[in-house]
Amino acid sequence: MLVSYKWLNEYLDLSTVTPKELADKMSVTGIEVEGIDVPEEGLKKIVVGEVVACEPHPDSDHLSICQVNIGDEVTQIVCGAPNVKSGIKAIVALPGSRITGNVKIKKGKMRGQVSNGMICSLQELGYSDSVIPKEYAEGIYYLPADAIAGEPVFPYLDMDDHLIELSITPNRADALSMRGVAYEVGAIYRQTPHFPAFDLKEADTAASSKIKVTVTDEADTPAYQIRIIEHVTIAPSPQWLQNRLMNEGIRPINNVVDVTNYILLLFGQPLHAFDYQKLNSQEILVRRGKDAETLVTLDGESRTVSNDDIVITNGQVPVALAGVMGGLDAEITGTTTTVALEAALFDPLAIRLTSKKFNLRSESSARFEKGINQATVAAACDAAAAMIAELAGGEVLKDAVEGSKVTIEPVTVSITLERINRYLGTTIDAAEVEEIFAALGFDTTISGETYQVSVPPRRWDISIEADIIEEVARIYGYDRLPSTLPSGETVAGRLTREQLLTRSIRTILEGSGVSEAISYALTTEEKAQQFTFTDSHVTRLDWPMTEDRAVLRLNLIAGLLDDLAYNLARKNSNVALYEIGRVFKQTGDSKKELPTEVNHLSIAVTGNVHNKDWQSEAQKVDFYHVKGMLENLFAQLGLRTRITYIPTDSLKEMHPGRTALILLDEEVIGFVGQIHPTTAKGYEVTETYAAELDLDQLLKETSEQTVYQTVSKYPAVNRDIALLLSEQVDNQSVVAAIRAAAGRFLQDVRLFDVYQGKNIEAGKKSLAYSLTFVNPEATLTEEEINQSMTKITKNLEETLQAEVR
Repeated sequence: MLVSYKWLNEYLDLSTVTPKELADKMSVTGIEVEGIDVPEEGLKKIVVGEVVACEPHPDSDHLSICQVNIGDEVTQIVCGAPNVKSGIKAIVALPGSRITGNVKIKKGKMRGQVSNGMICSLQELGYSDSVIPKEYAEGIYYLPADAIAGEPVFPYLDMDDHLIELSITPNRADALSMRGVAYEVGAIYRQTPHFPAFDLKEADTAASSKIKVTVTDEADTPAYQIRIIEHVTIAPSPQWLQNRLMNEGIRPINNVVDVTNYILLLFGQPLHAFDYQKLNSQEILVRRGKDAETLVTLDGESRTVSNDDIVITNGQVPVALAGVMGGLDAEITGTTTTVALEAALFDPLAIRLTSKKFNLRSESSARFEKGINQATVAAACDAAAAMIAELAGGEVLKDAVEGSKVTIEPVTVSITLERINRYLGTTIDAAEVEEIFAALGFDTTISGETYQVSVPPRRWDISIEADIIEEVARIYGYDRLPSTLPSGETVAGRLTREQLLTRSIRTILEGSGVSEAISYALTTEEKAQQFTFTDSHVTRLDWPMTEDRAVLRLNLIAGLLDDLAYNLARKNSNVALYEIGRVFKQTGDSKKELPTEVNHLSIAVTGNVHNKDWQSEAQKVDFYHVKGMLENLFAQLGLRTRITYIPTDSLKEMHPGRTALILLDEEVIGFVGQIHPTTAKGYEVTETYAAELDLDQLLKETSEQTVYQTVSKYPAVNRDIALLLSEQVDNQSVVAAIRAAAGRFLQDVRLFDVYQGKNIEAGKKSLAYSLTFVNPEATLTEEEINQSMTKITKNLEETLQAEVR
């Protein structure tokens, strides 16, 4: 919400309060100020100019040579605007002036003709294309005829105003209007705002003779009324009104539509003006839309409505989307002579759903969604009718025609002074509390020690005792509230078991050479469904900002691959990243069911493990490098003996020959492998290896107890064994068979050689292992070791058909 400091001064006396002081005061009393904008800042030497003569340029078909009166002289300016002509008042940037973008204007020549300055459009003063009147969108802007040549242009456009941008929270929708802000500022400075009355003069003819209004469901439309204004003349609005709208970010259209927007800003009450003749009936029917019913809105788009949408109809077909946007067929145009002016209250939820459905966010829909002062619906409509009659020369027919009318229930809250002081920790006396209530415009009566506070309808956010206490605190001043330390015993905070283990995992991974990354939790539907080893539906946002961030992720690898691509594009070719974060699994079919948040751990590595140097060749990352990181992690967590790997080709985004599922006690907790080359190409990454684990499952099975084992004082004995096996037998199976038969003295098994080729028959491979035996209680004998080796050999021969070489 943009608040004009000049406009606010019309209702309050802020002559001793600077805009900066006002903004600071509002910020500390509960309405955050985002900033203050002064439109004229950065601009200089821009004046009113009168074009006294205008001739075509002899050497150009689009330039004009203008003689411009700038107050103390007539100067020549070459102008390329198509609408420049003799007799107009325009915006002139003199030589040495600064326009938007800090562009300096100099004397020069255009096609051989001297140009002493520039005749400016509004864009060149910093106005956005979206707020400039359409008739001036492609050319220069005409100033009022009474503008004085040579005078600075800024006061004529109200560019010397200060625009205070407020960040309005949903509970303070009353501040989405100038009247609401005036009441708020009045309470801060102990002033009562004064609003000029609108002089509404009505004709003898009753509006009910021209139109009938029916509302089918008062729950959808608690209040609805139409006023009829006849004999209007559509024309541009006066300069002051255009300035006010443009400064608030609204494009001036014509004197009727501009009035509805002005009243929207003043009262916070959305209005809509229909061309009465274009309704093609004398009836307004407010109802729910019918399936497959269509409506062309003011933006020229065809909308298909349904029973979810409230529509305004002429009794037969829709002419407006209630509370969101009017229909093109009943638009106010230059031929309009009779206006049907609508003021209403609509169900906030229905308006919200319709605006989301059609992606139509407007000033009107925002206010209907957040709430409107029910007490001023009719007053806003009357004020608009009076203004239209004044600016468009119309005649307002007698009385509004109502289809429904809201009954305002008075709100009274009881509270005691003792309760206010106890909650705030203050010692405010009764006189000061009563003064605060008076500043807020809350009528109060006192019964014993209890205040009966009557809340005006403009503050519909206040209904309970806590709301009253908050209002007292705001106006009293948050900075005046006492600061006290909490009393009682303090308890030292500590990390949970899961937090401690997660920190340990981060330390282990970073010790393995990977760096932590944090990627977006929102992604595309395609990326969300990749790299998943459990079934889940996607959770889609109803209102995504972009399609690239439309669904919640089901994996972490996709985000890490985006991070790798970002680095590779910047010539950082050796990248190793990990991420710990949540994925969002949706197993139910209902959209209303919230997804389950599961913590995952993911690793992605590409490039070289180490680069070429004077004593070694470069070593590229491979499957075993990433698997080794995981092995180290599992060992540190005490899970290594419970982890197994199974080759898989079920993950289509992973290389089918270089990917394995990771099992913890026969339950799949993740996978490790190479990103499929096709997938890698889609992400624009080089050969990449990755892993993803269910961290919650991992943490659940991890013991936080560390069992200490002393180093044996007796010597360890190493024995090597070489085996000839089928190439289908994996290392994991061999190690399991060795451990199963070795007995209690086997401490470690390490594969140190793999060979296939000469002297090895086809389909076979040779694996060599180093076995370490230790007895922590005595020195191992040769006989004990031989017994273990015999059992190991026998088990390998029987279970894996191995040949000991």
